[in-house]
Amino acid sequence: MDDPPYREEEEEDEEESSPVVGVSLCDSAPLLWRAEDLRAVRSQGLVGALLGSLARTPRQNSRLGRPLLLLPEEERLLTERHAAATATAAPPGSKEAGGAELRQQVEQYEEEQQRSYEEQSVLALEDRKSALRRAMTSSHTDPGAGTTDEALQGRLEALDQSFTFPRSGMAVQLSTARAGLSYCPEARDFLQADWLMRKRDDPRGAARYQVFIDLRGRGFYLTSAGKFGGDFLVYPGDPLRFHAHFIAVCVSLDESVCLLDVLAIARLGSNVKKTVLLCSPGAGGGVAYTSLQWSGMV
Repeated sequence: MDDPPYREEEEEDEEESSPVVGVSLCDSAPLLWRAEDLRAVRSQGLVGALLGSLARTPRQNSRLGRPLLLLPEEERLLTERHAAATATAAPPGSKEAGGAELRQQVEQYEEEQQRSYEEQSVLALEDRKSALRRAMTSSHTDPGAGTTDEALQGRLEALDQSFTFPRSGMAVQLSTARAGLSYCPEARDFLQADWLMRKRDDPRGAARYQVFIDLRGRGFYLTSAGKFGGDFLVYPGDPLRFHAHFIAVCVSLDESVCLLDVLAIARLGSNVKKTVLLCSPGAGGGVAYTSLQWSGMV
Protein backbone atom coordinates (compact mmCIF):
# COMPACT_ATOMS: atom_id res chain seq x y z
CA MET A 1 0.00 0.00 0.00
CA ASP A 2 1.45 3.34 -1.06
CA ASP A 3 1.93 5.84 1.72
CA PRO A 4 -0.02 9.05 1.08
CA PRO A 5 1.49 12.22 2.52
CA TYR A 6 0.98 12.56 6.25
CA ARG A 7 -0.74 15.85 6.95
CA GLU A 8 0.83 16.68 10.29
CA GLU A 9 0.03 20.39 10.21
CA GLU A 10 -3.62 19.71 9.44
CA GLU A 11 -3.76 17.23 12.29
CA GLU A 12 -2.35 19.81 14.71
CA ASP A 13 -4.89 22.42 13.59
CA GLU A 14 -7.64 19.81 13.97
CA GLU A 15 -6.54 19.06 17.54
CA GLU A 16 -6.50 22.73 18.49
CA SER A 17 -9.95 23.43 17.05
CA SER A 18 -11.60 20.21 18.26
CA PRO A 19 -14.65 20.97 20.42
CA VAL A 20 -15.00 19.18 23.73
CA VAL A 21 -17.55 16.36 23.62
CA GLY A 22 -19.27 14.74 26.55
CA VAL A 23 -18.56 11.01 26.89
CA SER A 24 -20.88 9.02 29.15
CA LEU A 25 -19.64 5.72 30.53
CA CYS A 26 -22.26 2.97 30.62
CA ASP A 27 -20.41 0.33 32.62
CA SER A 28 -17.21 0.43 30.52
CA ALA A 29 -18.67 1.52 27.19
CA PRO A 30 -18.06 5.15 26.10
CA LEU A 31 -21.27 6.58 24.64
CA LEU A 32 -22.17 9.88 23.00
CA TRP A 33 -25.76 11.06 23.40
CA ARG A 34 -25.92 14.64 22.13
CA ALA A 35 -26.34 15.31 18.42
CA GLU A 36 -23.73 18.07 18.51
CA ASP A 37 -21.21 15.63 19.98
CA LEU A 38 -21.90 13.18 17.15
CA ARG A 39 -21.33 15.94 14.60
CA ALA A 40 -18.13 17.00 16.38
CA VAL A 41 -16.51 13.56 16.35
CA ARG A 42 -17.68 12.93 12.79
CA SER A 43 -15.94 16.13 11.67
CA GLN A 44 -12.73 14.67 13.13
CA GLY A 45 -13.06 11.49 11.07
CA LEU A 46 -14.24 9.29 13.96
CA VAL A 47 -17.16 7.04 13.08
CA GLY A 48 -18.25 4.89 16.05
CA ALA A 49 -21.39 2.75 15.89
CA LEU A 50 -25.00 3.79 16.50
CA LEU A 51 -26.81 1.56 19.01
CA GLY A 52 -30.19 3.11 19.83
CA SER A 53 -33.55 2.89 18.13
CA LEU A 54 -35.36 5.87 16.69
CA ALA A 55 -38.24 7.25 18.74
CA ARG A 56 -40.79 6.99 15.92
CA THR A 57 -39.87 3.42 14.95
CA PRO A 58 -38.60 1.71 18.11
CA ARG A 59 -38.91 -1.85 16.77
CA GLN A 60 -36.75 -1.79 13.66
CA ASN A 61 -33.23 -2.76 12.69
CA SER A 62 -32.66 -0.99 9.38
CA ARG A 63 -31.83 2.37 10.94
CA LEU A 64 -30.34 3.08 14.32
CA GLY A 65 -30.01 6.27 16.34
CA ARG A 66 -28.26 7.57 19.41
CA PRO A 67 -26.30 6.73 21.48
CA LEU A 68 -23.06 6.37 19.54
CA LEU A 69 -20.62 3.75 20.82
CA LEU A 70 -16.99 4.78 20.39
CA LEU A 71 -14.14 2.42 19.70
CA PRO A 72 -11.64 2.34 22.59
CA GLU A 73 -9.06 3.85 20.24
CA GLU A 74 -11.42 6.67 19.35
CA GLU A 75 -12.07 7.44 23.02
CA ARG A 76 -8.35 7.44 23.77
CA LEU A 77 -7.64 9.74 20.82
CA LEU A 78 -10.26 12.21 22.00
CA THR A 79 -8.87 12.08 25.52
CA GLU A 80 -5.31 12.74 24.38
CA ARG A 81 -6.54 15.68 22.29
CA HIS A 82 -8.29 17.01 25.41
CA ALA A 83 -11.47 16.97 23.35
CA ALA A 84 -13.48 14.67 25.60
CA ALA A 85 -14.98 15.16 29.04
CA THR A 86 -15.97 11.89 30.72
CA ALA A 87 -19.00 11.96 32.99
CA THR A 88 -19.46 8.94 35.25
CA ALA A 89 -21.17 10.40 38.30
CA ALA A 90 -22.66 13.64 39.57
CA PRO A 91 -20.40 16.06 41.47
CA PRO A 92 -20.39 15.69 45.29
CA GLY A 93 -22.31 18.92 45.84
CA SER A 94 -25.26 17.72 43.78
CA LYS A 95 -25.95 14.42 45.56
CA GLU A 96 -28.96 15.75 47.49
CA ALA A 97 -30.41 17.43 44.41
CA GLY A 98 -29.83 14.28 42.38
CA GLY A 99 -31.51 12.15 45.06
CA ALA A 100 -34.56 14.41 45.15
CA GLU A 101 -34.78 14.37 41.36
CA LEU A 102 -34.53 10.58 41.33
CA ARG A 103 -37.29 10.25 43.93
CA GLN A 104 -39.48 12.55 41.87
CA GLN A 105 -38.88 10.44 38.77
CA VAL A 106 -39.76 7.27 40.71
CA GLU A 107 -42.99 8.84 41.98
CA GLN A 108 -43.94 9.94 38.46
CA TYR A 109 -43.22 6.46 37.15
CA GLU A 110 -45.37 4.85 39.85
CA GLU A 111 -48.24 7.27 39.10
CA GLU A 112 -48.02 6.44 35.40
CA GLN A 113 -48.04 2.72 36.19
CA GLN A 114 -51.11 3.10 38.43
CA ARG A 115 -52.94 5.13 35.78
CA SER A 116 -52.05 2.56 33.13
CA TYR A 117 -53.26 -0.26 35.41
CA GLU A 118 -56.63 1.45 35.92
CA GLU A 119 -57.06 2.04 32.18
CA GLN A 120 -56.17 -1.56 31.36
CA SER A 121 -58.56 -2.81 34.08
CA VAL A 122 -61.45 -0.99 32.42
CA LEU A 123 -60.48 -2.38 29.01
CA ALA A 124 -60.14 -5.92 30.38
CA LEU A 125 -63.59 -5.68 32.04
CA GLU A 126 -65.19 -4.50 28.80
CA ASP A 127 -63.47 -7.31 26.92
CA ARG A 128 -64.82 -9.88 29.39
CA LYS A 129 -68.35 -8.47 29.07
CA SER A 130 -68.11 -8.55 25.29
CA ALA A 131 -67.12 -12.22 25.44
CA LEU A 132 -70.13 -13.04 27.63
CA ARG A 133 -72.49 -11.11 25.31
CA ARG A 134 -71.16 -13.02 22.32
CA ALA A 135 -71.72 -16.28 24.17
CA MET A 136 -75.30 -15.23 25.00
CA THR A 137 -75.96 -14.29 21.37
CA SER A 138 -74.73 -17.65 20.15
CA SER A 139 -76.84 -19.47 22.75
CA HIS A 140 -80.03 -17.87 21.36
CA THR A 141 -79.70 -20.05 18.26
CA ASP A 142 -79.81 -23.20 20.41
CA PRO A 143 -83.38 -24.01 21.56
CA GLY A 144 -82.23 -26.07 24.53
CA ALA A 145 -79.83 -23.48 25.95
CA GLY A 146 -82.22 -21.54 28.23
CA THR A 147 -80.41 -22.54 31.42
CA THR A 148 -77.06 -21.58 29.92
CA ASP A 149 -78.42 -18.19 28.88
CA GLU A 150 -79.61 -17.49 32.43
CA ALA A 151 -76.25 -18.47 33.86
CA LEU A 152 -74.43 -16.19 31.44
CA GLN A 153 -76.77 -13.31 32.28
CA GLY A 154 -76.07 -13.81 35.99
CA ARG A 155 -72.33 -13.81 35.40
CA LEU A 156 -72.63 -10.64 33.34
CA GLU A 157 -74.56 -8.82 36.08
CA ALA A 158 -72.11 -9.89 38.82
CA LEU A 159 -69.06 -9.11 36.75
CA ASP A 160 -68.73 -5.48 37.92
CA GLN A 161 -68.39 -6.58 41.55
CA SER A 162 -66.38 -9.78 41.11
CA PHE A 163 -63.97 -8.92 38.31
CA THR A 164 -60.34 -8.28 39.27
CA PHE A 165 -57.55 -7.57 36.83
CA PRO A 166 -54.22 -9.06 38.01
CA ARG A 167 -51.21 -6.75 37.89
CA SER A 168 -49.17 -9.60 36.46
CA GLY A 169 -51.29 -9.40 33.32
CA MET A 170 -50.70 -5.68 32.81
CA ALA A 171 -48.89 -4.69 29.62
CA VAL A 172 -45.85 -2.52 30.39
CA GLN A 173 -43.88 -0.72 27.70
CA LEU A 174 -40.18 -0.39 28.44
CA SER A 175 -38.51 2.11 26.12
CA THR A 176 -35.05 1.23 27.38
CA ALA A 177 -33.25 -0.78 30.05
CA ARG A 178 -31.23 0.68 32.88
CA ALA A 179 -27.70 -0.63 32.62
CA GLY A 180 -26.50 -2.84 35.44
CA LEU A 181 -29.76 -3.10 37.40
CA SER A 182 -30.58 -6.60 36.19
CA TYR A 183 -27.17 -8.15 36.76
CA CYS A 184 -25.91 -10.07 39.73
CA PRO A 185 -23.10 -8.36 41.72
CA GLU A 186 -20.39 -10.49 40.09
CA ALA A 187 -21.60 -9.70 36.58
CA ARG A 188 -21.94 -6.00 37.41
CA ASP A 189 -18.35 -5.88 38.69
CA PHE A 190 -17.18 -7.53 35.48
CA LEU A 191 -19.10 -5.09 33.28
CA GLN A 192 -17.75 -2.09 35.21
CA ALA A 193 -14.13 -3.19 34.72
CA ASP A 194 -11.99 -0.85 32.66
CA TRP A 195 -11.39 -1.70 29.04
CA LEU A 196 -7.93 -2.93 28.14
CA MET A 197 -7.44 0.16 26.01
CA ARG A 198 -7.53 2.34 29.12
CA LYS A 199 -4.49 0.49 30.43
CA ARG A 200 -1.56 2.23 28.81
CA ASP A 201 0.81 -0.65 29.57
CA ASP A 202 -1.29 -3.23 27.70
CA PRO A 203 0.85 -4.25 24.67
CA ARG A 204 -2.11 -5.41 22.59
CA GLY A 205 -4.04 -2.20 23.16
CA ALA A 206 -0.95 -0.07 22.53
CA ALA A 207 -0.32 -1.83 19.20
CA ARG A 208 -3.92 -1.34 18.09
CA TYR A 209 -3.82 2.31 19.05
CA GLN A 210 -0.55 2.90 17.16
CA VAL A 211 -2.06 1.35 14.02
CA PHE A 212 -5.26 3.37 14.50
CA ILE A 213 -3.34 6.65 14.80
CA ASP A 214 -1.16 5.88 11.76
CA LEU A 215 -4.07 4.96 9.48
CA ARG A 216 -6.18 7.86 10.73
CA GLY A 217 -3.26 10.21 10.06
CA ARG A 218 -3.14 8.97 6.46
CA GLY A 219 -6.74 10.09 5.97
CA PHE A 220 -8.49 6.73 6.31
CA TYR A 221 -11.67 6.14 8.30
CA LEU A 222 -11.80 3.16 10.65
CA THR A 223 -14.54 1.09 12.23
CA SER A 224 -14.59 -2.20 14.09
CA ALA A 225 -13.91 -5.35 12.02
CA GLY A 226 -14.96 -7.96 14.53
CA LYS A 227 -17.46 -9.55 12.12
CA PHE A 228 -14.63 -10.00 9.59
CA GLY A 229 -12.14 -11.45 12.07
CA GLY A 230 -9.89 -8.37 12.06
CA ASP A 231 -9.19 -5.33 14.19
CA PHE A 232 -10.34 -2.49 11.91
CA LEU A 233 -12.24 -1.96 8.70
CA VAL A 234 -10.37 0.70 6.71
CA TYR A 235 -12.32 3.06 4.44
CA PRO A 236 -10.79 5.46 1.88
CA GLY A 237 -13.40 8.06 2.84
CA ASP A 238 -16.57 8.56 4.83
CA PRO A 239 -18.21 5.13 5.45
CA LEU A 240 -21.53 6.65 4.38
CA ARG A 241 -20.12 7.06 0.87
CA PHE A 242 -17.52 4.30 0.49
CA HIS A 243 -17.15 0.59 1.11
CA ALA A 244 -14.21 -0.63 3.15
CA HIS A 245 -11.14 -1.48 1.08
CA PHE A 246 -9.02 -3.16 3.76
CA ILE A 247 -9.31 -5.43 6.79
CA ALA A 248 -6.56 -4.43 9.22
CA VAL A 249 -5.13 -7.13 11.47
CA CYS A 250 -2.65 -5.95 14.09
CA VAL A 251 0.31 -8.28 14.66
CA SER A 252 3.74 -7.50 16.07
CA LEU A 253 6.85 -7.84 13.92
CA ASP A 254 8.24 -10.69 16.01
CA GLU A 255 4.94 -12.55 16.37
CA SER A 256 4.65 -15.93 14.67
CA VAL A 257 1.40 -16.43 12.77
CA CYS A 258 -0.03 -19.82 11.93
CA LEU A 259 -0.14 -20.43 8.16
CA LEU A 260 -3.72 -21.72 8.39
CA ASP A 261 -4.76 -18.45 10.03
CA VAL A 262 -3.10 -16.48 7.23
CA LEU A 263 -4.90 -18.57 4.60
CA ALA A 264 -8.23 -18.23 6.42
CA ILE A 265 -8.10 -14.44 6.72
CA ALA A 266 -6.84 -14.06 3.14
CA ARG A 267 -9.66 -16.23 1.80
CA LEU A 268 -12.21 -14.32 3.85
CA GLY A 269 -10.89 -11.01 2.50
CA SER A 270 -11.20 -12.35 -1.04
CA ASN A 271 -14.79 -13.45 -0.47
CA VAL A 272 -15.84 -10.01 0.80
CA LYS A 273 -13.74 -8.19 -1.85
CA LYS A 274 -11.35 -6.59 0.60
CA THR A 275 -7.57 -6.64 0.95
CA VAL A 276 -6.19 -7.93 4.24
CA LEU A 277 -3.50 -5.76 5.85
CA LEU A 278 -1.11 -7.20 8.42
CA CYS A 279 -0.21 -4.12 10.45
CA SER A 280 2.98 -4.34 12.53
CA PRO A 281 3.84 -1.32 14.72
CA GLY A 282 7.52 -0.42 14.88
CA ALA A 283 9.64 0.94 17.71
CA GLY A 284 9.92 4.42 16.16
CA GLY A 285 6.18 5.05 15.92
CA GLY A 286 5.84 3.82 12.32
CA VAL A 287 3.81 0.88 11.11
CA ALA A 288 4.82 -1.76 8.56
CA TYR A 289 2.01 -3.00 6.30
CA THR A 290 1.83 -6.33 4.48
CA SER A 291 -1.10 -6.92 2.11
CA LEU A 292 -2.58 -10.37 1.56
CA GLN A 293 -4.67 -11.34 -1.45
CA TRP A 294 -6.06 -14.75 -2.30
CA SER A 295 -4.90 -16.02 -5.69
CA GLY A 296 -5.88 -19.71 -5.43
CA MET A 297 -4.14 -22.92 -4.47
CA VAL A 298 -1.81 -25.04 -6.58
